[in-house]
Amino acid sequence: MDIAAFYHSEIFKFVLLPVLIFLARICDVTLDTLRIIYVGRGMKFLAPVIGFVEVMIWLVAITQIFKNLSSPVCYVAYAGGFAMGNLIGILIEEKMAIGTVVIRIITQKDAETLIRCLKENRYGVTYVDAQGAMGQVKIIFTIVKRKNIDSVLGIVRDCNPLAFYTIEDVRSVRKGVFPLFKAAGKGTGPAADG
Repeated sequence: MDIAAFYHSEIFKFVLLPVLIFLARICDVTLDTLRIIYVGRGMKFLAPVIGFVEVMIWLVAITQIFKNLSSPVCYVAYAGGFAMGNLIGILIEEKMAIGTVVIRIITQKDAETLIRCLKENRYGVTYVDAQGAMGQVKIIFTIVKRKNIDSVLGIVRDCNPLAFYTIEDVRSVRKGVFPLFKAAGKGTGPAADG
């Protein structure tokens, strides 16, 4: 069987082509999700490169859809690839944990233990006394790498399980106290980014 005959065969149209469209959409939507995240984080050189590759893959996929307008299987593959690409893009971004966040903790309970624990774990801490709806509160700010969110939240839950907290992305950071964890025989200590 030659290539032209295989291209027009039922196996190609109803099995292989939808699988290729599905995989192409997964790739392009995953890249799109990552590109949007990188744009939001100010990564101005990486985002355009990802965008270029993303659009090239999309063009290949959409061309095949237009060549096979009578195939509902291709439509389902296109939509399914879109949905799966979103999920995979988010999962990859979570695993990469690129960027920095500010964790804002509001507590009515005495916050000294929580502040001490954060400092002992070498997280930079800024705190202020404030007035909340239910009375006096302390607002604690710490800026951490995304990969350290679970560690900080573990400390918060251990020291004050009822504390209210929010987490927001930070576009850029200049100087600060960030923990250095043991890596390949190196010690720990605070570091100033700058």
